Amino acid sequence: MKRSSFFFALLLTLCTSYSFATPTDNLSWAIKTSFQHDFQNAQIMNTEVKTSFTKLTFKTNGVIMTAFYSENGELMAVTRNIVSTQLPLGLLINLKNHYDGFWISDLFEFKDDTQTSYYVTLENSDTKTTLRSNGDGWEVYSSTKK
Repeated sequence: MKRSSFFFALLLTLCTSYSFATPTDNLSWAIKTSFQHDFQNAQIMNTEVKTSFTKLTFKTNGVIMTAFYSENGELMAVTRNIVSTQLPLGLLINLKNHYDGFWISDLFEFKDDTQTSYYVTLENSDTKTTLRSNGDGWEVYSSTKK
């Protein structure tokens, strides 16, 4: 009886753990290899294969990040959500000085081969505006009325 209970518990554990795992079978060999090289201890949480790129959401060192790979396995960009206090000081001061009546609904860091940029979505009762960093300042990336 104990033996069958043990095997049943083991089977239940295996089934449960595999039900939460995101299948990576749809990833190409090049992307799998590049990802394992770029993020050695990362755990893939979700994959989205698009026409010209693959988006991998993963967790590494307790941080959830997103990596974008080309079809041939080249890392195109990495993003991670951040809090406003993680912005460079110049961007944070500029944001506080020019967008005082807004609240932050989304903020992330975007890194590609050439630069690191920040995107922040700000809202008030009338508008939703996304800004992109350009040095120590911001430029409007998109804006919509509510």
